[in-house]
Amino acid sequence: MTVRRSAAALAASAVLCVAAGPAAVAAPSPTPAPTIPSGLYGTGDPTYDGVWRQSLALLAQDTVGVKPAAKAVDWLTGQQCDGGAFPSYRADTAKPCDVKLPLDSNATAAAVQALAALGGQDAAAKKSVGWLKSVQNADGGWSYNPGGASDANSTSIVIGALAAAGEKPDGVKSKGGKTPYDALLTFAQPCGGKNGGAFVYQPKQPGIVADSTSAAVLGAHGTGFVATAGAKDAKGTVCEKSTTVEGAAHNGAAYLATALAKTGHLDTAPMPGSEDPTEKPDFGNTADAVVALSAQGLGDQAKKPLAWLEQNSAAWAKGAGPAAYAQLIFAAHAAGTDPKSFGGTDLVAGLNATGPAPDKAAAADKPEKSEKKDSDSGIGVWWIIGVFFIASVGAGFLISGRRKNQQR
Repeated sequence: MTVRRSAAALAASAVLCVAAGPAAVAAPSPTPAPTIPSGLYGTGDPTYDGVWRQSLALLAQDTVGVKPAAKAVDWLTGQQCDGGAFPSYRADTAKPCDVKLPLDSNATAAAVQALAALGGQDAAAKKSVGWLKSVQNADGGWSYNPGGASDANSTSIVIGALAAAGEKPDGVKSKGGKTPYDALLTFAQPCGGKNGGAFVYQPKQPGIVADSTSAAVLGAHGTGFVATAGAKDAKGTVCEKSTTVEGAAHNGAAYLATALAKTGHLDTAPMPGSEDPTEKPDFGNTADAVVALSAQGLGDQAKKPLAWLEQNSAAWAKGAGPAAYAQLIFAAHAAGTDPKSFGGTDLVAGLNATGPAPDKAAAADKPEKSEKKDSDSGIGVWWIIGVFFIASVGAGFLISGRRKNQQR
């Protein structure tokens, strides 16, 4: 559900160049260093992931019993537009959102999950949920930006937001009578073949299948980014023909387990045009897969990737920033591992250091959460990842707005 400004911008530029062909342009001017708003986590340009990374950071802190600084919460609520939606980021919050400002279902859903967990933000969360319902597609799902085709990641993250806000996702129906779970089933692939059992990003746009599968498994369980271990899945890792969302969740988790079995981690393909053609370890999607496997009740299959993350993810998290720390905290939490001693790394301290100092008194008194909230009854790490990813589709490339691994 994996990514940040530089990577997203480079990806977009690569796609535009492929589509439009070479052109004579002036040498680029140095990009000025971004001004990081007070209260925001991370030091990178927030244009593409400000709300996303802030939401994940706040939610992860709450999960481990840390009370975020008030100004960090205020920064997030200040990003909300009057209609309830959140953009990826808006620099000037002193004036209403511009009508041309793209609204972001992933950022909005992530913000709802964070605000619902923190408490005291019911009005803001309710307004965002109302907006999300208003942009539900006819098939029951959601797109990254309103008006687009539904995708597995966005739909799953919104399911998590609905559940976090106390809604019953299967009761949220489109004008055509479709639920979010109806939409999820359209992304589920039949058993057999390369992606058998997985959930694709969109039926005609596969994308990074591990990313959409991890998100959709959680979505099928009606759970958000914060998940706990489910009852043991007696079916193991066998993919079975199914027409139910529960069966699709099992098959999706079985796909992830198989993909992780050999090395203990997922890989990501090189960027188009990269001089290095080798695949690289995908830390973010591996962490998301641990959460999905744990939620599905495949805890044994989550042990190997969890151990790999404990041994190898410290440098990635430090370089990638707050959302990366949050993903690892969610993985540790779901698998029942102490995030303060994660392969010798204190993920909580690392996350806290990327933003304003939390309320120390509350952090000392409040134990880590170990049970699901009542509202977690029904998501995905999801988007957004938030995330930007590129996948070969026909003659061009697909850019997804999810962003996890490269924020700073």
